Amino acid sequence: MNRRAFARIALTLPAASWLPPSFSQAVAGVGKLLVGYPAGGTLDTTARQLAEAWRKQGRQYIVDNRAGAAGRIANSQLKRERPDGATLLCTHTSALTIYPHVYSRLMYDAAADLQPVSPLVAATCAFAVSSTAPAGVVDVKTYVDWVRRAPDAVSYASPAAGSFAHFLGYQFSDAAGLKLQHVGYRGSAPAMQDLIGGQIPAYFGFVADFLPYLQQGRIRILGVTGDKRTPFLPKVATFTEQGFPKVRGVETYGIFAPPGTPEGTIEALHSAMVTATKDPALRTAFEQVGLEPLTLTPQEYAKQLRREREFWAPIVRASGFRSEE
Repeated sequence: MNRRAFARIALTLPAASWLPPSFSQAVAGVGKLLVGYPAGGTLDTTARQLAEAWRKQGRQYIVDNRAGAAGRIANSQLKRERPDGATLLCTHTSALTIYPHVYSRLMYDAAADLQPVSPLVAATCAFAVSSTAPAGVVDVKTYVDWVRRAPDAVSYASPAAGSFAHFLGYQFSDAAGLKLQHVGYRGSAPAMQDLIGGQIPAYFGFVADFLPYLQQGRIRILGVTGDKRTPFLPKVATFTEQGFPKVRGVETYGIFAPPGTPEGTIEALHSAMVTATKDPALRTAFEQVGLEPLTLTPQEYAKQLRREREFWAPIVRASGFRSEE
């Protein structure tokens, strides 16, 4: 199953379900999962798969797409919702760890307005070159050697300016002593098209971006950014293994509740997420598009987010990138 098939399946999930009043202390009526991107994208379909797994538990939510502003519209909406577990947010980690250092007008307080429940999946990034790169470019070291000899190869793409992948590229550029030039795209699909076509020599993106193209021989994946190798690309070494330990990071997609949600409701939601990630259908759907199921306690997730927010602050600052949007 590729990402498009995953999206088609998710979009056929029931669109009108109702949350039983017995759920935690929560809610009678509609349960909503806010998503800050259009229907059919990876974040949207991830939320829809969770909603389907919860439906099997008798906890029924629908996905409410509030697309725009790189997810910030949906993220800022959460603080306006009642803290009863009826409305939740599915968003990516970087909205809380990188965005605060990037956007002049964030519209929400990343530390106070989104109450962590748990991550749902982990998404590892990978770095690849087009097949138009010299045949000897097969890993990170040979890429660095190539770029030093070929100034016209210094650009790399990411799915968006200000994204997680953008700053992983900056980390790599700095660690390798290069001056790589970032090219931000509007999504992974056009970036992948240009990578395959040779219009851009290199691309930092998520593992899921590359899986449909692995058998075509039109890209070469040189490294992954996790602390360990991803099971989806077991032969590809991490940047740490290749001598670049500073180039690491894994994005998570998580579930968040409005500020002030009672602890008992948060714990009930967390328990429901743990149960959902044991659903074989959910795990299979995630794994087929390069996402690894992951849960942490609300307390562990909150600590992880604080650490990552502190970690990215000097990196974003050193890059000089700032968005006035």
